[in-house]
Amino acid sequence: MNLLRAKSIEKRWGLNLAELARIWKGGCIIRAVFLERIKRAYQRNPNLASLVVDPEFAREMVQRHVAWRRVVGLAISAGISTPGMCASLAYFDTYRRARLPANLVQAQRDYFGAHTYERIDLPGSFHTDWSKLARKNSNRTEAALH
Repeated sequence: MNLLRAKSIEKRWGLNLAELARIWKGGCIIRAVFLERIKRAYQRNPNLASLVVDPEFAREMVQRHVAWRRVVGLAISAGISTPGMCASLAYFDTYRRARLPANLVQAQRDYFGAHTYERIDLPGSFHTDWSKLARKNSNRTEAALH
């Protein structure tokens, strides 16, 4: 729904996400009851940025995320691929964090391509020689062990 919403904004399609959920109820493999809940969320707020921030969905996800994590963890431990559940959980966690993963991505881009990053405590763009920093910390750790 977020992808449809984003493309609708970009292309000025004016998609009615509540109406799309209603249409999909007929013959869709997704349970009609669930699509009804999605439809109601977009009727409550046609400009809803994500179902994650809808009060009804948010409350339920907060109540169930511990079990969700347990299921994903057990699947991973058993070697069972659950890409949809894993990606959805990561998406949920991204929404709940103020800084991660965008800051992590900036650091990775700087490490692999010296693209620089922004800091939250100082204005401007910065670059770090991450390999040099890692060697320096490794030497400190070795000295502490001896």
